[in-house]
Amino acid sequence: MLKLNFYGAFGLATLSGCLWFLAVTPFDLSFLAWVAAVPMLLAIDRAPSFKQALFLGWWAGVVETGGGFYWLIDVTRRFADFPWWAAVLVLLAFCAARALIFLLFTAIVCWIRRRRRLPMTLLAPIVMVGCELVVPQIFPCGQWISQAWHPIVIQIAELTGPFGITALLMVVNGAIYDVSVDGRAACYPAFTAAALLAAALIFGAVRMRQVDVAIAQAPHLTVGLVQPNFAYPVDAEDNETTRAEALRQLTALQSQSRRLERAGAQLLVWSEGAYPVTLPREFSADFAPDYLGMIRRGFSIPVVVGADMFDPAHEDEFNSAILLDAEGRVAGRYDKVRLLAFGEYIPGIETFPWLRKFLPEGTGRFTAGKGPGVLTLKRPGGQDWRLGPVICYEDLLQGYLRGVGQLRPNLLVNLTSDSWFGAETEPWEHLALAVFGSVELRVSMVRAVNSGVSAYIDPNGRLVQKTYADDPYRNPRAEDGMLVTVPLMPGSSTVYTAVGNLFACLCIAATLILVGFAAGAKGGPKPATRSLDS
Repeated sequence: MLKLNFYGAFGLATLSGCLWFLAVTPFDLSFLAWVAAVPMLLAIDRAPSFKQALFLGWWAGVVETGGGFYWLIDVTRRFADFPWWAAVLVLLAFCAARALIFLLFTAIVCWIRRRRRLPMTLLAPIVMVGCELVVPQIFPCGQWISQAWHPIVIQIAELTGPFGITALLMVVNGAIYDVSVDGRAACYPAFTAAALLAAALIFGAVRMRQVDVAIAQAPHLTVGLVQPNFAYPVDAEDNETTRAEALRQLTALQSQSRRLERAGAQLLVWSEGAYPVTLPREFSADFAPDYLGMIRRGFSIPVVVGADMFDPAHEDEFNSAILLDAEGRVAGRYDKVRLLAFGEYIPGIETFPWLRKFLPEGTGRFTAGKGPGVLTLKRPGGQDWRLGPVICYEDLLQGYLRGVGQLRPNLLVNLTSDSWFGAETEPWEHLALAVFGSVELRVSMVRAVNSGVSAYIDPNGRLVQKTYADDPYRNPRAEDGMLVTVPLMPGSSTVYTAVGNLFACLCIAATLILVGFAAGAKGGPKPATRSLDS
């Protein structure tokens, strides 16, 4: 049996991390995800000591996270004015924290395998799903993101949420490892993995056909998605310059809205925070035409507007989506619930208010909304449509999307501003994570994104239409947008909407059972049968 020294094992763990991030957009070598874990499993399973195994697993997670979130360096340098070395430290700290998923995975798998040689085909999917669920993340992301552009693979998210895709990937990785190490002895795990993969793909093909029939029979709505490509915030030397820039931005939004209305739009969607001035909380109707801040100038169809709103009575500021109807009245309002930590709110700021003096102006100023909601688009003489608004990264929070789904929206409407993150990676990762929500709820999603990627995702999770991604701070482009025609589905009635992350919770329960089973092994911990030279 081939033996490896520690450096060889370190190389295997590094290889796994590289394969994982190369499987994800923008690299999009998604086939690598089906084998990416195998080198890491080999390294941790043959480690001569438990501590070395923990380090190797954690290191694979660090590499995977670094390759996927390298854009954090540029973000912290550009917008927090960090020197390069401090930006690198921020990324390393983020990688070390997110790699706790892999550290916990390694700890459980190695602890069990050193007592009972259970097949990786069983252990790897169950344990990884549980670890992805229990380890908190600022930007929730799992191995499932690698399959975002393969609709037939991700249809099981209707039953399991995205954790089912992680489980499927790890079943295959575990089976490949078992076959490579145990040969013929692993025939049953390999057969099980092949059967599960085949069942998932058959289910995906059948469900996509069924959903396509429902899409064809559903009424359709033509939506204009406005992509303004603005750089936020506006840096100006005086109030007059700020006022002029705000007016320029509003005029650009209106111009694009008029173009989309002429092209046939029945509803317009502006991106997150697109309206360039904070609105009062009591705002109930559009401004009069003689006021420069009038929203619906030159167009007459309903519009969903992303805007900041301020409540002076309680000194609360909200990140909101406002629906203005055909008469210009506010027909509904939604306040973002899941605020981004360290951007829109600062954890612990209410307990330690003196922290505000050390923060840049405007940081962490938002108040969370009360919960999921719907915006009702009324149609005279016809059926009213229920729009499910989600702002920014709420479109990828599965637990929150489930709450939106329980309100039975006909269409998900996402308002986002990805302008802070550049154009190469983060906007595409955000889009990839968003496709799973459409499958989980079986409704379409339209995304109006300040600098891209604006998109239409159908109820099968297919990316039907998309715009480009723009970096307005370095390569500004004129405002743009696109017209999409989307089905208005009858509302979510999927298994996932009903039971949520039950599958992931069952994986955690199964992990605990396996830990108890391993703890009952006689003789205590046993060394791995195949070891590494340290």
